[in-house]
Amino acid sequence: MTVQANKSIVGANAFAHSSGIHQDGVLKARDTYEIIDPADVGAAGSEIILSARSGHAALRHRLGELGYTFEDAEFDEVYNRFLEIADQKKEVYDEDLESMVQSVSATSPPSTRLMRFRSPAAIRSSPRQRPRSPTRAARSTWSASTGTGPVDAAYKAIDQVVSVHGDLQEFAVKAVTRGIDAIGEVTVRIQSDDGRIFTGRGADNDIIVSSAKAYVNAINRMIQTARQHEGA
Repeated sequence: MTVQANKSIVGANAFAHSSGIHQDGVLKARDTYEIIDPADVGAAGSEIILSARSGHAALRHRLGELGYTFEDAEFDEVYNRFLEIADQKKEVYDEDLESMVQSVSATSPPSTRLMRFRSPAAIRSSPRQRPRSPTRAARSTWSASTGTGPVDAAYKAIDQVVSVHGDLQEFAVKAVTRGIDAIGEVTVRIQSDDGRIFTGRGADNDIIVSSAKAYVNAINRMIQTARQHEGA
């Protein structure tokens, strides 16, 4: 007979914690919320379920188990990104965290940052993307474009607000997490006028947003290389 997950002592959720307060308490002292040692009933141990209710302590603990450590300033950015993912998913898995950390850490100080993205493709026959990109003087620029599809429209809109342009050579999409609400990761390769290839990656629950992030990431790499070349 299948044992219900919420069955006391022997259920799958008996030693699982998703509330931020519970998680913090269990991490500091297990017996705060567990009067029985999981090992006494053959359980593997306490389980921290990462969700929108999880706090800093639980996220930092799980990232530490995966081998990632962050200074307080960096961790704030990571936690904000975690909340964005958690708001869209019932549970955040290790694969989500791996993709999230790579997305955050792979971005060096950007020349162009995608601040806001709107896609009314569902209500328009011609999809229009509106990325917002602050310049080096911390100003912002809005741009809108149409295209043969939402990705094409997004890329054309981004091209209108960046200082360099490249030819798209490769575009690949893959799901990096589990479930129907999985995070999709997009990898793009663009070629500059001098033949150099720049790779960009982006991850998000919305594949169009992932595509825009990947394109901006590749463009930032191109801009950074061009500035280094000018300085040399």
